[in-house]
Amino acid sequence: MSFPGNAPESKDKTHAIHKQIGILEVVQVILDLNIVISWWVETGFSTQWCFENFIQHRSMRRARDVRDQLQGLMERVEMEIVSCGMDSVVIRKAVTAGFFYHTARFSKGGNYKTVKHQQTVMVHPNSGLFEEQPRWLIYHELVFTTKEFMRQVIEIENGWLLEAAPHYYKAKELEDASSKKMPKGVGKSAGN
Repeated sequence: MSFPGNAPESKDKTHAIHKQIGILEVVQVILDLNIVISWWVETGFSTQWCFENFIQHRSMRRARDVRDQLQGLMERVEMEIVSCGMDSVVIRKAVTAGFFYHTARFSKGGNYKTVKHQQTVMVHPNSGLFEEQPRWLIYHELVFTTKEFMRQVIEIENGWLLEAAPHYYKAKELEDASSKKMPKGVGKSAGN
């Protein structure tokens, strides 16, 4: 999510507001988007409301357009439109199916390594999962500054990768090293 302005106090205020409505994590964005869109609809799709709530109006329009397009496609093929409610596992599995090749595993050294190429990567400091250090992550993109950072990350379970991409992964690649010793409090299991 982009921040209006570059002032640190603006970023701090933005983080606080986004934390209040629970949208720091990619999955949480998806789960809360209906709520945020309904607030936005109540304002008549107000640009000012977006500005006051540190939300990009252009991003909201795009989200609305994508949602409308998906809903139209589902109606055209007569698929029932069913909400997953607050079940983040369903959404995280869907994201895993789409981004299975963007997977990183927490390693003994306290960093993440991509599963296929063993490239050292870090969770971006702006991520809601920056301090969490889950064992398995899917990321949307890698950004190189001083280090290689994963942006837009979600926590997954390693078993989902074999379900989503048995043609891409071997079970041996996805073995969880949870039985091996890691630093205390580091690399917690997904638990979902």
